[in-house]
Amino acid sequence: MNTDKTIKSALISVFSKEGLEPIVRELHAQNVTIYSTGGTETFIKDLGIDVVPVEDVTSYPSILGGRVKTLHPKVFGGILNRQNNESDVTELEEFNIPQIDLVIVDLYPFEKTVASGASNQDIIEKIDIGGISLIRAAAKNYADVVCVSSVDDYAEFLELLQTKKGETSEADRKRFAAKAFNVSSHYDSAIFNYFNQDLDIPALKVSETKGKVLRYGENPHQKGFFYGDFDAMFTQLNGKELSYNNLLDVDAAVNLMDEFKNDAPTFAILKHNNACGLAQRDTLHQAYVDALAGDPVSAFGGVLIANKEIDLATAEEIHQLFCEVVIAPGFTAEAEELLKGKKNRILLVQNDAELAQTHVRTCLNGVLVQDRNNVSDTKEGTETKTDKAPTDAELDDLIFASKICKHTKSNTIVLTKNKQLCASGTGQTSRVDALNQAIHKAQSFNFDLKGAVMASDAFFPFPDCVEIADNAGITAVIQPGGSIKDQLSIDYCNEHGLAMVFTGTRHFKH
Repeated sequence: MNTDKTIKSALISVFSKEGLEPIVRELHAQNVTIYSTGGTETFIKDLGIDVVPVEDVTSYPSILGGRVKTLHPKVFGGILNRQNNESDVTELEEFNIPQIDLVIVDLYPFEKTVASGASNQDIIEKIDIGGISLIRAAAKNYADVVCVSSVDDYAEFLELLQTKKGETSEADRKRFAAKAFNVSSHYDSAIFNYFNQDLDIPALKVSETKGKVLRYGENPHQKGFFYGDFDAMFTQLNGKELSYNNLLDVDAAVNLMDEFKNDAPTFAILKHNNACGLAQRDTLHQAYVDALAGDPVSAFGGVLIANKEIDLATAEEIHQLFCEVVIAPGFTAEAEELLKGKKNRILLVQNDAELAQTHVRTCLNGVLVQDRNNVSDTKEGTETKTDKAPTDAELDDLIFASKICKHTKSNTIVLTKNKQLCASGTGQTSRVDALNQAIHKAQSFNFDLKGAVMASDAFFPFPDCVEIADNAGITAVIQPGGSIKDQLSIDYCNEHGLAMVFTGTRHFKH
């Protein structure tokens, strides 16, 4: 059975007219009858092309300030009729309903209106009713009707129209129908999320209309996909396609460096989502050198990120290291040229784009959702709990360590000195193990921990950690506090001359 159809009539009602003209001219050239209304009708007339007003079909004008234009049986009957159904065909003839073979719609820009900070009334007026109804009707009846549901699909449809001279296969129409339901479901999700900002209704609507297939997932035997607008976040200057694991590391790097966005030159090196090197210095070059010193072994194959433009001197150091990704707000021309010397090295310029404010992850047979951890510890927010207060330099280091700790896998202990990450214990099942791991690692890279500081993502239930830290030479501690046995750690610090501050904020990261 031949399911090909030839477009003989079209209903066009769009918000964005960009890219529409060549489609209209091609339809006219193929003797397609065009129906339209409102601004789209005017646009087509101004091209000098004949157009039938929808009002001539329905015998009703556009009413309620344009809120009701196409919502009429003579419009939807022309779209929803089944051309192989004898009863439907008879009813079309009986009620003088024209057959519509093509529907082109571009919806009111609801999301852009919300993002613009418009008033609630303006936002409500940008909830498209007629357009979304036309999309659903045409997509449902893809057996007979082509539905072009977004300005993003104009070019593809125009090519089809020109190549096949107005003829479409069922596969063509079904593909456009799938695109249409993607548009309509995303649109409705955005509207629901606007109305449910207070989360009164316990329902989750997540919709991403942009995505790409990755080479594979976390491992080669797993499929992998990324859904989101990566190009809004980064401009890629060089290198291969990012992998699933690359993207996780890049996400960790960007969130970590966001803590130091407006600070002095800061450089971080990450491996498996955790910082293995991080330093803040007067120059980016020195920040990189000292970040690398934190763990030059783990840095191999890592992800590098800077909070300042990467210059040639820094690039020359980086070029000596095998690394997967380098991220920065920019690269000088000389630095970019040098770093492009390794064709697979991924260079990303980070654009000024907002980070996701909601974290979503699968759990059991559902999902877990939480707000992004936007709380960062500050000097003003600390409370000294010991007789000895930290010096100004120690307090600066404590806040520095706390920011790193916040972005390190729990259980974690972070050791820093002079705005340099000495070592961290990451993802351990006990805080004592995390501390011992950090001390061992720091010492293996020849760090002198005398005068270093310690940060913990959660409270100390016993004084064992402060005792171990004291014996290693650590002089100041930052932790959330909150244990019923906090006083044991405070007493030890007082007896041995350590300073300790509480933040009141836990920073678990699982």
